[in-house]
Amino acid sequence: MNIHEYQAKELLAKFGIGIPAGYPALTVEEAVAGAKQLPGPLYVVKAQIHAGGRGKGKFKELGPDAKGGVRLAKSIEEVETNAKEMLGNTLVTVQTGEAGKQVNRLYITDGVDIAKEYYLSMLVDRASGRVAMIVSTEGGMDIETVAHETPEKITTITIDPAQGFMPHHGRAVAFALKLTGDLNKQAQKLAKQLYDAFMALDCAMLEINPLVETEDGKLLVLDTKMSFDSNSLYRHPDVEAMRDETEEDPMEVEASKYDLAYIKLDGDIGCMVNGAGLAMATMDIIKLNGAFPANFLDVGGGANKEKVTAAFKIILSDPAVKGILVNIFGGIMRCDTIAEGIVAAAKEVDLSVPLVVRLEGTNVQQGKDILNNSGLPIVSANDLGDAAKKIVAEVKQAA
Repeated sequence: MNIHEYQAKELLAKFGIGIPAGYPALTVEEAVAGAKQLPGPLYVVKAQIHAGGRGKGKFKELGPDAKGGVRLAKSIEEVETNAKEMLGNTLVTVQTGEAGKQVNRLYITDGVDIAKEYYLSMLVDRASGRVAMIVSTEGGMDIETVAHETPEKITTITIDPAQGFMPHHGRAVAFALKLTGDLNKQAQKLAKQLYDAFMALDCAMLEINPLVETEDGKLLVLDTKMSFDSNSLYRHPDVEAMRDETEEDPMEVEASKYDLAYIKLDGDIGCMVNGAGLAMATMDIIKLNGAFPANFLDVGGGANKEKVTAAFKIILSDPAVKGILVNIFGGIMRCDTIAEGIVAAAKEVDLSVPLVVRLEGTNVQQGKDILNNSGLPIVSANDLGDAAKKIVAEVKQAA
């Protein structure tokens, strides 16, 4: 689960981490009111969307010469003007794709006199089973560009969670950032605070870019992104309450209500599969046959009829879907349960696209009988290869 920048900063502040003063705003009036509570004379108006590259982004409605999603304002009037331009418009960045994201929230922060910018992030290194702290003196840039052009400027420090954060980790961070004196001590303290926040909140990723050194010698978190392990949210109701469903795909939101693993993709063949590995194989074999999957959807091993029905309806709610491939291996999941859900959903939504079903495993014959006696134009397949060929052929024929 992702959250907005202002929400991440609120969480970090609870761990004693320095952030510039700022106020979120849903309206132009709230933006102006927030700016009036800041000392000024310099303000920063920041679009709040779940995507990076906001500063270099462009608003669809404002033309190519308009400013991006992070703007400096030298007066309250400029804050108001920028807020009017940004709220309700669509910001396109390198991470949003061409569709962009509509800006519904702003964050008005105090301006900062920056002496130097740094990069610092934390994530779970699954290869080593440790927490990786990645630091660089090249803050404010795309870390991917730095990694490609000057990889020697990136340092990775791994921390064993069983041992926890040790003083030498903090010293390694300060050394990598080339900080001395009081800034060196601040960096060591900050690294420990960030690790504590990362572990306490069950973060999947915590990125600070840039971490800035101010003209008066302070380290401040100027921008941050934070995401969480969704499996741990039951331990953090305060974090879960920060979820902004308007930033997520509506179909993915609907799928989460039924505990379905669903991700929308760019193809036109909808997939419903049980098991993540089988779902990946299904998508691969669709591509092998010259088509592209419209989604990843894993109904899991213990789905009931209602869950399968919901999954089917979610797939069909995507207007890009021109055909559906159901690929089920019945272990814990029974084939007759899947078949009942497919029939119920197809009748409820008035199925109008080709449907190919491959069933194997527990109660497979009962499942096939349910499909065959449904009166629906369902094409049966013997195996995965046969299923992929049939759905691609059906979609091409329907086109």
